[in-house]
Amino acid sequence: MTDDGPNIAGFYAGWRLTNDRLIEALTTLLAEQLAWRPGPDMWPIWALAGHLAGARVYWLCSILKEPGAASTPFTDPTGDGWEDHPSEPRRADEVVFALRSSWNIVDGCLRRWTTEMLLAEFERVRNDVVQIHTRQSVLIRLITHDAYHCGEISQILGTHGRPGIDVWSGLSRVRSA
Repeated sequence: MTDDGPNIAGFYAGWRLTNDRLIEALTTLLAEQLAWRPGPDMWPIWALAGHLAGARVYWLCSILKEPGAASTPFTDPTGDGWEDHPSEPRRADEVVFALRSSWNIVDGCLRRWTTEMLLAEFERVRNDVVQIHTRQSVLIRLITHDAYHCGEISQILGTHGRPGIDVWSGLSRVRSA
């Protein structure tokens, strides 16, 4: 709850599952496995995961002006991310830290924001065009972005004989007899 009413965290509770399952899948990967890519000119796993985490920080902190960027590896407000530096591959612990620290920002927003706050407008200038975004539009953008790249990573893992990422397994339990 916030002073303005109930927060929106309950509406987005399943989103955390994507982050948790992605972390579980990447935690034990070796450097050569994090370097797997779907094609020669495509991003490796470490860059996809870094891009996913960096996008959260960019949209929530740089565009929506939420706090927390300084607690992540992504402190450049322009959005310059790990994927922009392919000669600097990242280790599993770095990727996991990026996912956890960027999720902390997401979680903080979901716990602070109320439904009344979702339609507030924010401007982003891109190529001399002023774009209007709301908190709601950014949340939808980030959820679909997370899902898209998590799916890419899952497919890359699968092509190398690793299990795919089942983001909904956090809602499963063993049926008792």
